Amino acid sequence: MSGELLIKEKNTNTYTPQQLALEISVVLTEKIASKNLTVLELIALGRQPYTNWIGNLTEKDKTVINTAISKVDLLELKHKKCYELSDGQMQRVMIARALAQDTSIILLDEPTTHLDLYHKANILKLLKSITYNTNKTIIFTTHEIELGIQLCDKMLLLNTTNNPYGSPNELIEQKHFNSLFPEDTVTFNATTATFRVKK
Repeated sequence: MSGELLIKEKNTNTYTPQQLALEISVVLTEKIASKNLTVLELIALGRQPYTNWIGNLTEKDKTVINTAISKVDLLELKHKKCYELSDGQMQRVMIARALAQDTSIILLDEPTTHLDLYHKANILKLLKSITYNTNKTIIFTTHEIELGIQLCDKMLLLNTTNNPYGSPNELIEQKHFNSLFPEDTVTFNATTATFRVKK
């Protein structure tokens, strides 16, 4: 691995952890350490970069937290314990925590893992609405290529060779999806933007 990662034209190696926490929030797939927290308490942890060492929340912090809860439609669940939630609900809570952190960039690793098709689509539509309603940049890894084609503004295909980047339509026109998998196993239909298992 090589190269540089710049945020606001500044190399990330020059950021302190505290400074990075003000620029990037992360949503991972691993289970949280304590599911005994309430939804509200877990989302409030997103304000940690802004609070004092005791973790006291200001009125501004509480406003940001409640806005995040509202945006992700968790008002009815905010006093529930995290262990009471479904996988889809828990994923929304983790996204709300990232929103409460109030960074310009949100990174997610496989945000639709363990979810059925409805909840996969629901999470990705939620992420898309967040980008348009809050002007945040959301970057996520996924194996849900067809959903990505439908909902992403830009895609980077990691194909181990040239790793093409562009809008889904550009990548379709350039036939990058056609060679993503071995042709004797999976084929891509450019008209419907779908993959088919070759029988």
